[in-house]
Amino acid sequence: MKHLNIRVSGKVQGVFFRASTKEQAAIFGVKGFVRNESNGDVYIEAEGEEKQLQEFLKWCERGPNRASVDKVELEEGPLKDFTYFEVRR
Repeated sequence: MKHLNIRVSGKVQGVFFRASTKEQAAIFGVKGFVRNESNGDVYIEAEGEEKQLQEFLKWCERGPNRASVDKVELEEGPLKDFTYFEVRR
């Protein structure tokens, strides 16, 4: 298991990014949360197996159809043992 802190920049708010992220997390079996940041970014904390997280990150680099992702930054962090994936406000 691995924990990632992910920051997605670009046109990522107002395009159903958070809801789509939750759907993709369910598909890939990733746990954690997603929230909008005041600066226009989307912030995600995600936990899962290496392969699950790699696939999830590939999706984050594209995002939903209406999004335009400019940059994805990530760093590893300590496990928080999330039990589900949620959208936070």
